[in-house]
Amino acid sequence: MPVPADLIILNAKIFTSDPHNPQAEALALSDKRIVYVGDRSGVEAWRGAGTRIIDGQGGTLTAGFIDSHFHLLWGSVWLGSAQLQEVTSFVDLRGVLADFAAANPAEAWVVGRGIKYNIVFDRQQLDGIMADRPVYVGAYDGHTAWANTCALELAGLMHPADGFENGHLVRDEQGLPTGELREEAMDLVSELIPRPDEARKRELLKLAISRINASGVTSVHNMNGDMKELSFYAALEDAGEMNLRVYTPYWIRPETTLADLQEAVEMAARQGEYARGGAVKFFMDGVWESYTALTIEPYADDADPRPDGIHSLERFTELAAACDRAGLQMFVHCCGDGAVRRVLDGYEAVQKINGQRDSRHRVEHIEVIHPDDMPRFAQLGVIASMQTSHAPMELGDGDVWPARVGPQRWPLSFAWRSIKNAGAHLALGSDWTVAPFDPLINIFVAMNRKKWAPGDPDQRLTLEEMLIGYTRDAAYAEFQEDQKGRLAPGYLADLVLFSHDLFALAPEDIRTARPVLTVVNGKIVHEG
Repeated sequence: MPVPADLIILNAKIFTSDPHNPQAEALALSDKRIVYVGDRSGVEAWRGAGTRIIDGQGGTLTAGFIDSHFHLLWGSVWLGSAQLQEVTSFVDLRGVLADFAAANPAEAWVVGRGIKYNIVFDRQQLDGIMADRPVYVGAYDGHTAWANTCALELAGLMHPADGFENGHLVRDEQGLPTGELREEAMDLVSELIPRPDEARKRELLKLAISRINASGVTSVHNMNGDMKELSFYAALEDAGEMNLRVYTPYWIRPETTLADLQEAVEMAARQGEYARGGAVKFFMDGVWESYTALTIEPYADDADPRPDGIHSLERFTELAAACDRAGLQMFVHCCGDGAVRRVLDGYEAVQKINGQRDSRHRVEHIEVIHPDDMPRFAQLGVIASMQTSHAPMELGDGDVWPARVGPQRWPLSFAWRSIKNAGAHLALGSDWTVAPFDPLINIFVAMNRKKWAPGDPDQRLTLEEMLIGYTRDAAYAEFQEDQKGRLAPGYLADLVLFSHDLFALAPEDIRTARPVLTVVNGKIVHEG
């Protein structure tokens, strides 16, 4: 007789992400591992007096979702700011910021995060909302912000001058800052904003993790970090308060030296149950919205911006080769097709320098790709890490992205299906806080996206492909495919049960389902 299980789930439509046993009707777990996946009769051997039995009521049970692109601590801290994700007009913005200021009179700054483009344009608008307190409003993608005059004065920027490098500190005809801050220019103002203390950060992190678990997410691949951030997660784990697995890379900046990479090596030595290192993160470019994406051809709506990328090919190859020699996995942010090509060229050069190995280096986002680069992912063994909610669902919703790219590049924009069909290994995620972390939102977009022009290819993905991309393939993308991402005996007990049979829902109705049970490491972290 087997040792009685801690938990048995019956009457569920189990999607295992395991090609050897794709479907089942019952599951049992003991301690931190799955011990049985199979039919109803077979699970009875695992029932004991202390076993909790959960009736799945016909809902889909899957492995816990692994979000392959996340900004955990950034997003957690941002929860302490005014939340602007739902703001659709300047009138809305005025109300949200005024309410936040009134509710937080002791806060020196009024800070909002998550706003869409084309709502704020200059400091005078923000002065009209509030002129006597510094105001800082961050775009949803983290690549642009707007500040009022008070904030710019505190930063010592309210004087005529030539434009900041690449025009990132946008100035008017008199040379004065307009209030728009792009990329690194944001730091000139944001560094003055008071940071929450460690206790407040911990409080916000635990709040965020609770909400993340409630969406069915059990693991995330963080996209920025250092030893201090990894240690912050590890401290929560040591206290028994961590309910989310976090793979944290070392963030390589333009000024990073080869000697600095030792910190990444030391992070890779930390391999906790929840918090672990082993990777590095580069940014190769910015974003299309702020004209900072690295492109092969000029922007469609303005031919003047010609960003040259954050790292030259030579510099990237030097750093990447050193990371590869140290056994570190690489994630590289690439929104423009020029950035994608440069990184693939760098990965190819690294293979020639160091020799081929099972490196599983990654390209993040891939918002636009040139057709010549499509097959190179499979050829080089590079993972495509993509986030479906980045794609505008249809034209005419006010998103500036399609205009920046232009119709000539639409067929190769957010090309999930084309990239997957070309043989790339596809890992999925959200890029929270850029997009919501709720996997059902991202699944909805992938299954319901409309073509922007009649001749464009259909880039939609199926429900099964999305679930696998969020589980088995996401686990592969972090070298954990033998530990998680499947519902199979011996695998970690990370799982989520939904209120509905997802496969019985029409694509447009997928969001009517909700997680009713989330388990991480054998522990129920969300129920309801």
